[in-house]
Amino acid sequence: MQTAIPYMHFRGGSSKGLFFKATDLPADEASRNKIILAAMEGVGEGDSRQIDGLGGGTSLTSKVAIVCLSKDQNADIDYLFLQVVIGKGKISTIQTCGNILAGVVPFAVECGMIKANNPTTSARVNMVNTGGICEVAIQTPGGKVNYAGNAKVDGVPGTAAPIICNYLGTAGSTCGTLLPTGNVKDIVDGIEITCIDNGMPEVIIRASDLDITGYEMPTELDANKVLKNKLESIRLQIGKRMNLGDVKEKTVPKICIISPPLNGGTINTRTFIPHVCHEAIGVLGAVSAATACILKGTVIDGIANIINNNNLSIEHPTGEFTILLDVISRNGNITINKAGVIRTARLLSKGEVFVPITV
Repeated sequence: MQTAIPYMHFRGGSSKGLFFKATDLPADEASRNKIILAAMEGVGEGDSRQIDGLGGGTSLTSKVAIVCLSKDQNADIDYLFLQVVIGKGKISTIQTCGNILAGVVPFAVECGMIKANNPTTSARVNMVNTGGICEVAIQTPGGKVNYAGNAKVDGVPGTAAPIICNYLGTAGSTCGTLLPTGNVKDIVDGIEITCIDNGMPEVIIRASDLDITGYEMPTELDANKVLKNKLESIRLQIGKRMNLGDVKEKTVPKICIISPPLNGGTINTRTFIPHVCHEAIGVLGAVSAATACILKGTVIDGIANIINNNNLSIEHPTGEFTILLDVISRNGNITINKAGVIRTARLLSKGEVFVPITV
């Protein structure tokens, strides 16, 4: 009375999710989404606890990657990211996820989609949701994926083998341009903001303009209803001007609250994704924030501690995230060729997930 579907469960960066081969799922989007919701949440209608499924009950653990060989001549693998919207019984495909992307090449090797080399394997991943390519290099000594190593990702316990991710062509990937409103600063509800999209649409706001320090822990910010109402008002108004349309039911733009760094980094952040404060910061959210740091006239101007335009440390509630930007500056204009990050991933389980045959 149930259908078995092959899957693997990976931790990618500070997130985790289910990974599927596209050929194991229906091509029809509506049918596919019903199966994904059944796998993640179960047969209940939008169960935020996800008791009847494999989801973890938070946005960071309710993620899915669908992977196949790419028909794009510039890529080896296509990666479609699905975000299960907690408690809504819905799936969002408007954004991508850099953390889950860290598991894509290991998954492709583990399932035999691509052949591993010795001692490393590289592949170009086409990020289907937003466009753009990410060059990913993983360790594969003896043709097998190595997960053990000394790389540390803040927000993730322990260490693991480093995964090198170089993002290409992400500027304006969702909104159409790096500065979606055409301005380095806008004003909404009397508050100055900067809207940016270098892989993740983001609204950046100074903590001091929100009557907070910006150093509060996520639980404290999540409990601040006045703050969250203020952030949502800004988000809903600016969404249309960022070419995102009505964002009431969307997971973008994210909100990034900034303040001076505390631990020698470039900037300190607290990120709402978009209604819950992230315990760390998303990969592409960090890339967008880092990019805003080097642009003149943004709300970060005068707050960021810029030592090197190419190496920026984004502080977050559980540590820091280093972004390596390949930047060309001509006549005051900045072009970002690529953004490099180090992530880790680990295969947690693999087998078959069962969904009711009625689905």
